[in-house]
Amino acid sequence: MKNMKMSLFLAIVAVLLAFATPAFPVSKEIVQLQTQVQALQDQMARMQQSFDERMGVMRSLVEQSTDKMNQITASIADLQKGLNQQHTDSGARTDQLSGQMQALNDSLDEIKSRMAKITQQLEAMQNAQTNLPAGSAMPPGPGGQPAVQQPQAPPPDVLYNNALRDYNAAKYDLATQEFADYLKFYPTTELAGNAQFYLADLEYRQGNFEQAVKDYDKVLEQYPGGNKVPAAQLKKGFALLELGRRAEGVRELNGLIQRYPRSLEADQARRRLQQASAKPSAARPATRRTPQQ
Repeated sequence: MKNMKMSLFLAIVAVLLAFATPAFPVSKEIVQLQTQVQALQDQMARMQQSFDERMGVMRSLVEQSTDKMNQITASIADLQKGLNQQHTDSGARTDQLSGQMQALNDSLDEIKSRMAKITQQLEAMQNAQTNLPAGSAMPPGPGGQPAVQQPQAPPPDVLYNNALRDYNAAKYDLATQEFADYLKFYPTTELAGNAQFYLADLEYRQGNFEQAVKDYDKVLEQYPGGNKVPAAQLKKGFALLELGRRAEGVRELNGLIQRYPRSLEADQARRRLQQASAKPSAARPATRRTPQQ
């Protein structure tokens, strides 16, 4: 601003000197002064031109920087969106894998149980055939009438498979009765813990969370070595949360994570705790299915 005032002043002086009619010849000093004023004006014009050019360069740099920042912001937003989608897809795949693993474990347990029962039945038939005396007949009942044989429960593998089939077909009432019959007739087999778990799970699916908690507890207490223990503890925690008993549910899920930190059930517990805005008490290691008991 100061330079512009100075330039204006010098310009006025120059105009006055140019139009003034001197009463005496122009002196050498005045001519020199006019020359200096003209040089100063030329210098001011060059400075203004240089300033305009530099401002243009700065404006261009600012615009380029703004464009770059907008591009970086858009890239970060896309990356965050991709990470969120990947996290969602990973959770869904983990749940699907957990269900498939559970189905495979159930099938393996069924095959083992079936083979064991078939072996026992064959041995029993061989022993009966060996010990059966020739011409033996069923002893008569009262009054000399043939005794009526009492109906027996289906073989354990048949009863369990029927119950599991009806469970998967969403025939919950029928599956409940069949699993209850299995526990009634075969309470000590290796699949009894599974039957108890499915009874509790049927109650959970039907919204009877209070009874489901009690039956999940039976799995944990009566069949502590069964392969359904992690799933029972997980679903018990879920049922407690559904009942509004948040502190108990969080404690149950944290206990599962501490006891089976590498299991798929622990992954599901961590996700449920995050949804409930509760921090898991154990750090998350690499996921690995725990060996079946």
